[in-house]
Amino acid sequence: MNNNYFDMIAKTMMGLEEVLADELVNIGAINVNILSRAVSFKGDNNIMYRANLWCRTALRVLKIIKVFDAKNESELYDEVSRIDWQQWMNTHDTIAVDCTLNSSNFSNSVFVSQRTKDAIVDQFRHKTGQRPSVNLDNPAIRLNIHVSGDSCTLSVDSSGKSLHKRGYRKFTPPAPINEVLAAGLIKLSGWDLHSNFIDPMCGSGTILTEAALMALNIPPGYYQKKFAFENLPDFNSQLWNNIKNEIPSSIGEFDGEIIGSDISKDAVDMAHENIKTAGLHKDIKIVNKSILEFEPPPGPGVVITNPPYGERIGINNISDLYRSMGNAFKKFYNGYNVWVISSDIDTIKLIGLHPSKKIKLFNGPLECRFIKFSIYEGSKKNM
Repeated sequence: MNNNYFDMIAKTMMGLEEVLADELVNIGAINVNILSRAVSFKGDNNIMYRANLWCRTALRVLKIIKVFDAKNESELYDEVSRIDWQQWMNTHDTIAVDCTLNSSNFSNSVFVSQRTKDAIVDQFRHKTGQRPSVNLDNPAIRLNIHVSGDSCTLSVDSSGKSLHKRGYRKFTPPAPINEVLAAGLIKLSGWDLHSNFIDPMCGSGTILTEAALMALNIPPGYYQKKFAFENLPDFNSQLWNNIKNEIPSSIGEFDGEIIGSDISKDAVDMAHENIKTAGLHKDIKIVNKSILEFEPPPGPGVVITNPPYGERIGINNISDLYRSMGNAFKKFYNGYNVWVISSDIDTIKLIGLHPSKKIKLFNGPLECRFIKFSIYEGSKKNM
């Protein structure tokens, strides 16, 4: 193993752990292990930089500083104090500490964050007479402490803001789909990145944009201005520039069609603006039509859509919407694999097609099903 390798954890959404593990293996990570809403792995700075740039289903990439046991606040403070914090930051840096708590040893997560921060600033004050200041919104160094029972894992966040905030989305409708979830849906669908890709209820165009980024092999971090690892003392600017300079030669071409439609003119306008911001306006087509009016090009291809889980402009009854979806799929989508994600698990049955696959996922706090319908000539007979 490379002596420069260290332990890391990449966070993701429930149900996407295996997808993220595959992405990490593909960029060269080793000792990849699936956790709950996370994947642990080993790598060096090269792997850490690439994970932030290329992993479409990662929310954050954490570099582990120390794993220790603590049964109370005194032990927590002492263990954090034993770390040489001048290796990780200086007094001019701003810091913030996030906490994930699953332990009866401590009263609340805010208290754990506070004591961790106290140990760090007290060490600096003792050694230098100065201390880093706290910036909860946009710190130079963001730390994460995960406490489960007696076990504490203290990490530095190499990402900064959540990686789902790609940077291309200027406008969003109510309850937009998370970009990481959208990318995960595409990966789970098994789309070949060559055939047509359709979202007939595309909203602000997130699923379509993620599909285009994937088809063209554009990294999801392409639009990020800066990652938090650039603030770390061991940041290797030459290595990072070399990784970024590889991007143009990696971008490919797509021969199929990526098309979206939506009944809402406002949603279509938002989608156009977001796609334009991403520089993908020549690669994605958007039309303002209902699902019963929109006719896709002939298959084969993949449909992925995130229909409303409640009422929407032009649709007075959610049951009518799902019946309309089924009618449209049977009428227009011969040769397509259609995937629908929804938390209305009973209402999905009104689509009137037999699902060939179901995957349990979460869209925020909502438990959902990601359901596949294979559309072929006999679909109407199998209702």
